[in-house]
Amino acid sequence: MAKTKPNEIVVGLDIGTTKIAAIVGEVTDEGVDVIGIGTAPSRGLRRGVVNNIDATVASIQAAIDEAENMAGCEISTVFAGISGAHVRGLNSHGIVAVKDKEVRDADVARVIDAAKAVAIPMDREVLHVLPQQYVIDDQDGIRDPVGMAGVRLEAKVHIVTTAVTSAQNVVKCANRCGLTVADIVLEPLASAQAVLEEDEKELGVAVIDIGGGTCDLVVYAEGALVHSAVLPLGGGHVTNDIATVLRTPLDSAEKIKKKYGVACRAMVEDGQTIEVPSVGGRGPRVLPRQTLAEIIEPRIEETFEHIKRELMRSGYFDALAAGVVLTGGATALEGTCEVAEQTIGLPARRGMPGRIGGLIDVVRSPAYAAGVGLVLYGARVGHHHAMRAPAGAPSERGMIRRVWSRLAEMF
Repeated sequence: MAKTKPNEIVVGLDIGTTKIAAIVGEVTDEGVDVIGIGTAPSRGLRRGVVNNIDATVASIQAAIDEAENMAGCEISTVFAGISGAHVRGLNSHGIVAVKDKEVRDADVARVIDAAKAVAIPMDREVLHVLPQQYVIDDQDGIRDPVGMAGVRLEAKVHIVTTAVTSAQNVVKCANRCGLTVADIVLEPLASAQAVLEEDEKELGVAVIDIGGGTCDLVVYAEGALVHSAVLPLGGGHVTNDIATVLRTPLDSAEKIKKKYGVACRAMVEDGQTIEVPSVGGRGPRVLPRQTLAEIIEPRIEETFEHIKRELMRSGYFDALAAGVVLTGGATALEGTCEVAEQTIGLPARRGMPGRIGGLIDVVRSPAYAAGVGLVLYGARVGHHHAMRAPAGAPSERGMIRRVWSRLAEMF
């Protein structure tokens, strides 16, 4: 499965709007084992985009330190996720003549180059070029054309572009933590690696990754990625609604949402109550839990209405025989799948990270789908990853970090 060697370390860095997660995986003969995880609240991002370098660096550093302690290794290289409304996806194709009438690796490289030769603005860069299928002469639906006979080779691809500055800021934050970024990966693409089955990709499926600030969407049909989009919607909007309507601090609203929130008001039993902290030193209030559900459900429905419109716009709505797979921290609310099915009109299931071993129970949550997917992506493509260190031994880089932090406090 993996191009990496057994016992090598791969690290995925999920830089989200509400949390930073660093997940450490060890490549084995059977696949990948999760051996460490570190999380920290995200302080410097808004809707998936870095807006405060120092705060983001501090959050990444905290997550990396925790992951290093748990895994007993020094992290030097990461695969970083990226999202945000600046991400764009488009389909393209290219055609080349086949040399010697037999398709070789060089021909495939040339046709991919031809397919990605599209005009994009100067402030954008290509993040991924993902082959969908190849066509040799008049034969289409070919996954691997190498070795086949023909005179004309065509490639159909999906291109993902991102704002240059957004990608640079992600790399800059990682570099300031002493990390090298091996690759930047579109977050929903990583999530799909962790939660999808191959037969779902063949039948047609949409992965909907709803985080704190963005809703990431990728569509697969006939085994290939055919559409991607990022919507500026997320769990943070639900939290803001709760804070505004119940007149409670944002931190309290987030806790109330996680502890008592449901996406469907029909799931709340009569007589259930919740305690709501007030602002300005006033005492807490006791309110019906039904009131909370009546705040959450319309926002969840609105989110899925926007998702349905995006799926319709993609032109692949009718091709989604396997329905939709929901993942991301904001989908953990009870009743989310039911509301999705009613609003979108397709079968829905919650996607949990899979295809991994090791600390499965720790990462068995939709909130870690992107992080686990980044590890699986890194194991598949291969690169240098992290360095083994004796458990409990302070790394040289770790000591340098502490020296710099003390100097910063002094000056």
